[in-house]
Amino acid sequence: MKIEPGSRLLFIGDSVTDCDRARPVGAGSHAALGHGYVAVVDSALAAGDVSPAIRISNMGISGNTIRDLSSRWDTDVLALRPDWLSVMIGINDVWRQFDGVDASAAVMPDEFERVYDRLISRTLPRLKGLVILSPYYVQAARTDPLRSRMDEYGAIAKRIAGRHGAIFVDVQAALDKALASTDYAAIAGDRVHPTPLGHRLLAGALLGAIGFIVRWRKNPAV
Repeated sequence: MKIEPGSRLLFIGDSVTDCDRARPVGAGSHAALGHGYVAVVDSALAAGDVSPAIRISNMGISGNTIRDLSSRWDTDVLALRPDWLSVMIGINDVWRQFDGVDASAAVMPDEFERVYDRLISRTLPRLKGLVILSPYYVQAARTDPLRSRMDEYGAIAKRIAGRHGAIFVDVQAALDKALASTDYAAIAGDRVHPTPLGHRLLAGALLGAIGFIVRWRKNPAV
């Protein structure tokens, strides 16, 4: 596995990461990590008997865009001094372009890439490793306007990962594979917020990318 036992692994992102994690810092117990993919990753690593344990923190906040991450990066990432960092952002940056609520909250591609790249450039020298996950939309039709736009942001995330030597997790590709045999509602009823199965798919994609062999029990609890 690429993440060394005993490392501090911090997750940051939006509601998909947040999942009711503890405040101010989602750390210190499994329950503090929320009920989403971060908790699934923690459970898988615990079941794999990684020793000493990887210490996980969840700093996701619902509704966040890359602008929001930038505004809290010093306190919620740098001050916590993780060894490894996992970032998944972009869904709200795109969603605000389509929801008709507040167009000013939308983050256009050039700003998204510029801010994202600046954050990673600042942080990478302090890390042992970095994982970047693509944003996604649970829609198989790539011509769907929101899906097409989300793919643009996924490509930006992949480009940033490549530029900085990070591990890239193509979440959209993993979900597309599942969509070939599973109805979207079983993965995310609103096409964004995952069900337990959806969170397991996210966690599986991430764990595979870091070289952890996943052996799911039948109907594992999240």
